[in-house]
Amino acid sequence: MEALIKKLVEAYGPSGDEAPVRSLIEEEIRGAVDRTWTDNLGNLVALREGPEPLLMLSAHMDEIGVVVTHIDEEGFLRLAPVGGVSPHLLVGQRLRFKEGFTGTVYHEKLKSLKELDWSKLYLDIGAVDGASAREKVGIGDAACLDQPFAVCGGRYLGKAMDDRIGCAVLVETARRLSRELPQAVAFVFSVQEEVGLRGATTAAYQLKPGYGLAVDVTRVGDTPKAPLSAVGLGRGPAVKVKDSSVITHPLVRKFMMETAEEKEIPFQLEVLERGGTDAGAIHLSREGVPTGALSIPCRYIHTPSEMVDAGDVRHAVELLTALCLKPWPRQKVLD
Repeated sequence: MEALIKKLVEAYGPSGDEAPVRSLIEEEIRGAVDRTWTDNLGNLVALREGPEPLLMLSAHMDEIGVVVTHIDEEGFLRLAPVGGVSPHLLVGQRLRFKEGFTGTVYHEKLKSLKELDWSKLYLDIGAVDGASAREKVGIGDAACLDQPFAVCGGRYLGKAMDDRIGCAVLVETARRLSRELPQAVAFVFSVQEEVGLRGATTAAYQLKPGYGLAVDVTRVGDTPKAPLSAVGLGRGPAVKVKDSSVITHPLVRKFMMETAEEKEIPFQLEVLERGGTDAGAIHLSREGVPTGALSIPCRYIHTPSEMVDAGDVRHAVELLTALCLKPWPRQKVLD
């Protein structure tokens, strides 16, 4: 699975420009599903057919990035964020455009780093002047972080683990579902999650799922002086209780926990005080969809080097596979 993760996390695909990573995912999953299609917003849907209720599994394929707002006569580019990007984390980092060329980020002269904001940052792509810069890039062009995938002991490090690691979990799960399923499963690789859960909103409306599950990363509390949190790396994937966008359905949460216990798969419970996932959009679709979320604990979210545990990823695949192979309740009743 490491080769798949490396391929996905290193791919280009900031919010609104996901075509390159979508092509990679479609190639990887096509033989494991009955059919695939891309909807009007750019979501990739890969369907395993079966009876109702349809189970919608969603992982977003977009990543944080930047967009070019201005090119000066010396050839330096000014930037704005795409998604939740901190300007402090970009200084000295390389950015990559879809065409493959790169540049490095730096800032104007400052008295203190406290003065640093987006108006002080610039991207140097090695252009000698504005005309040569404009031959390579235009206003509105997007770029992503440029960092290679690495294995650090039993952990994976790379940009865009949020949420390419969720995409990898969905692809690997689909590959393991060789026999007939008790219900149809739609693997959704959504767009524009980082700018407002937009892809999951339209995908859920189209698919009309009986149940929804988002697969995404979550913050941890196991680093020095981290905010207090019960979630840490290496303790298993997390079953979400709530975040800023959703209070997960108790039936779905209970079903996930019982399945993990039956299969002796380690898991954690997650209460995320800020942030959200595709679950926030899915559960509000049409008349409402009972929805949960399976979270991969991740350190250093929205930085050039996000870290997840290989064991957590493996157990997430095992749990998601078990959830697809187990018949989901036909009566969706609150306890």
